[in-house]
Amino acid sequence: MSSTTLPTAGEAPAFYELDEHPHPEGHSTMLGFWIYLMSDCLIFAILFACYAVLGGNYAAGPAPKDLFDLKLIALNTAMLLFSSITYGFAVLQMQQGKVKGTQLWLAITGLFGLAFLSIELYEFHHLIELGATPQRSAFLSAFFTLVGTHGLHVTFGIIWLVTLMIQLGKHGLIAANKRRVMCLSMFWHFLDVVWIGVFTIVYLMGMLR
Repeated sequence: MSSTTLPTAGEAPAFYELDEHPHPEGHSTMLGFWIYLMSDCLIFAILFACYAVLGGNYAAGPAPKDLFDLKLIALNTAMLLFSSITYGFAVLQMQQGKVKGTQLWLAITGLFGLAFLSIELYEFHHLIELGATPQRSAFLSAFFTLVGTHGLHVTFGIIWLVTLMIQLGKHGLIAANKRRVMCLSMFWHFLDVVWIGVFTIVYLMGMLR
């Protein structure tokens, strides 16, 4: 019968004798989500670059000054920024162990998100009624692609938010749900940052051209 030979003092153990390093619970989830956010950053960076190149090509069609209503867009921006604040309240309630409070503030966040999407859909509908469709010019193609992609992300965020509220109702503030709340928090604030870029580059700078 063979016996396992233990390493002598000062001798490094073989690779098969090493114990597995402990990993913090949820570490891989958070790392994977950060990687996803970085990939989303690249997507929006490409869309912003395309808009920077194509945003001045109106093809003898309407320009931003002819189309954009800054008061409406400012209201839309306020809806998304308020949703970021209410999500912060949800995180505070989670840290205090209050499930109902967390769900309430998540619901309010979702309502602000729905208000944002409603205004954006109204804007798209109004532009299309004016004949400012994506195929009208390179400017409008880049505009609808960039703003529409952001709106699609907000839509997915609201679906995720509703799903998370259901999970909180079923399982409470378990460790997995807390991680999900924090991941969605990063995603939601990321969308706020992207929208500030959209508001500045697309709308404000567009009105100055």
